[in-house]
Amino acid sequence: MIKAGIVGGTGYTGVELLRLLAAHPDVELSVITSRGEKGVQVSQMFPNLRGRVELAFVEPDDAVLKGCDVVFFATPNGTAMKSVPALLEAGVKVIDLAADFRLRDAAEWEAWYGMPHVCPDLLREAVYGLPEVNRELIRSARLAANPGCYPTAVQLGFLPLLEAGIVDSQSLIADVKSGVSGAGRKAEVGILLCEAGDNFKAYNVPAHRHLPEIRQGLTAVVGTPVELVFTPHLVPMIRGIHATLYATLKNSDVDLQALFEQRYASEPFVDVLPEKSHPETRSVRGSNQCRLAVHRPHNGKTVVVLSVIDNLVKGAAGQAVQNMNLMFGLPENAGLEGIALLP
Repeated sequence: MIKAGIVGGTGYTGVELLRLLAAHPDVELSVITSRGEKGVQVSQMFPNLRGRVELAFVEPDDAVLKGCDVVFFATPNGTAMKSVPALLEAGVKVIDLAADFRLRDAAEWEAWYGMPHVCPDLLREAVYGLPEVNRELIRSARLAANPGCYPTAVQLGFLPLLEAGIVDSQSLIADVKSGVSGAGRKAEVGILLCEAGDNFKAYNVPAHRHLPEIRQGLTAVVGTPVELVFTPHLVPMIRGIHATLYATLKNSDVDLQALFEQRYASEPFVDVLPEKSHPETRSVRGSNQCRLAVHRPHNGKTVVVLSVIDNLVKGAAGQAVQNMNLMFGLPENAGLEGIALLP
């Protein structure tokens, strides 16, 4: 059994990790940390885990975490990087669900996150944990940078087009909507029910922290810097991301449906829907699936890709478990075969 630890187990991604790992056939939950909830039973805070997780929250302690085989960091940005070097030295594999190791350039990371990076040498070693792109690198990694939720939905939607070289990489548009859980489990006026409910708004239009991550991933595919307009929105639902992606065709003589179906034919967690489909966020709620549909309105030059994921699963905890499975040589879908919840 793989002994797993979670640092920061009280947020939404933390409890989602607990839910998935508690049912994983090859994992033993060893330690869950939280400074603020030290001594509290996990099932007391999260009653859905009653009878499945018998642990209590403990204070973060590197000595205890070094006894794990893998440690997940479901913590704010800037937290994991303080502990990762010591854990790696002790032979522990690490999966960071925050942004500490997503960007490869330390100066760019510091510019976007407003703090110095304490272990910039590890940025080059960390493997960006998008299995549909870096599967083989993830298998041999000891440090995986779990992608953000927006970047997962956007990159999976654009990848087939950019890999085939059939769209203009200088005019990409990502119009993306997220449920409120993407903001995290915290007290903040903008995400209170009376503020976010029955409301719809864009935010961080001039500069969102996920933009450099998305650009980095897409640039790696094309080989030259891409130009991307990324506009995030907050919608009054708990879970889910819906990305509407636009690109301009350079070559109109292409079967877009076949292109997407062939690209993702062997991917266990990407589902390309039939022509003229419109994927819904509820179709992936609670699952590790990304569902895609590709359209070419009026048979013109614009491609429209629709991409939906659950921001807490394929956009966070589920993808982290998918990465763990690869890092430990397990079946990639182990513990992740749950069907989406309807209604």
